[in-house]
Amino acid sequence: MGLLLSIFVLAVIVFLAFVAFVGYKMVKPPRLVEDWTPKDLGFDYEDVEFTTEDGVKLSGWWVDNGSNKTVIPLHGYTASRWYSLYMKPTVEFLLKEGYNVLVFDFRAHGKSGGNYTTVGDKELLDVKAAVEWLKKTHPERAGKIGLIGFSMGAMVTIRSLAEIEDVCCGVADSPPMYLDKTGARGLKYFANLPEWLYVFVKPFTKLFSGGKEIHPIEYADRVKKPLLIIAGEKDPLVKVEEVREFYERNRKINPDIELWVTDAPHVRTLKFHPEEWKARVREFFNRAFNNP
Repeated sequence: MGLLLSIFVLAVIVFLAFVAFVGYKMVKPPRLVEDWTPKDLGFDYEDVEFTTEDGVKLSGWWVDNGSNKTVIPLHGYTASRWYSLYMKPTVEFLLKEGYNVLVFDFRAHGKSGGNYTTVGDKELLDVKAAVEWLKKTHPERAGKIGLIGFSMGAMVTIRSLAEIEDVCCGVADSPPMYLDKTGARGLKYFANLPEWLYVFVKPFTKLFSGGKEIHPIEYADRVKKPLLIIAGEKDPLVKVEEVREFYERNRKINPDIELWVTDAPHVRTLKFHPEEWKARVREFFNRAFNNP
């Protein structure tokens, strides 16, 4: 009996150590840094840094295109401003459209400070710091400020529309609506681990990061600014019906919400349908920036 108990206790300890390790790795993603800059796209730029209200120093690029409209692209979990899948083409697209671009790495990503990601919680402070930097250093370029976010960045885009007054509009590409559900799917998608493991991993992610869970669906009754949501039917992390639930709730209070459902996987509409993506986003920003 004593041997069996010892084996059981050892198994529990090993299991907890494993899920703690998984939780740690989830909130401390590898940092993606590459060598391209906006100069490679034909635009002069400035390396910039700004600090959040909780003391995290963020790193980014500022590209002054001579407009009073600025768009801030927001990358997803494990990505950075350098991510070639969607960040590089988005930055190039926005600059060719004539917008100023302020693009930065979220905390614990790229070249920014911070030890842990909170996957949409404290990242709101990162966007606030970017907006404040823009208003303080280039007030003439901050007449209209829009966001375009992917995955985690899409979550923060939705939150920002409700919580940051100076943000006037946003595009949310592949936004998770229920972090529990997307987190569980993410274990399978990113690490090939069973989804049921997430309930054990989650407490450790909170312990290490100090963040709280953010569920964008809770903002469906708060966003009242122009918002374009892009969802993919082949997305393994975010179900279209979850996004549609947000849309149906939000459209009751927000006449300026749009939903575009494609056949793409997670954050890959731009890759598989680049011209249509650009046309949709172009039309959206044209309307949104001219909204009174």
